[in-house]
Amino acid sequence: MFEVTLLFLVVLLFAACAFLPLGCSAPFSLQSDTHSGSGSDSELRALEDSALKPPFLTNLRDEIESALWPRPTDSVLQRHYDALVNAELQNRLATMPDS
Repeated sequence: MFEVTLLFLVVLLFAACAFLPLGCSAPFSLQSDTHSGSGSDSELRALEDSALKPPFLTNLRDEIESALWPRPTDSVLQRHYDALVNAELQNRLATMPDS
């Protein structure tokens, strides 16, 4: 009977961690937010801004894909589509001036 009760508690703990919005990492994230400093807010904002801006290559790839037809659903055609996008990406990068 003790084993069944212990198993039930472990499964309940696992379910609580899996299905809560913050999960089991909530106490750990609260500890990292408690330290304060004059530069911590500005550093956090800078990190958020850099995380929101996609990198240059992603923008260039999106620009190339927007000029093409929609991405096919067939796996073979997807490979050809990806090869075409990669070739065009390489061509555009080769024609860019070095800075």
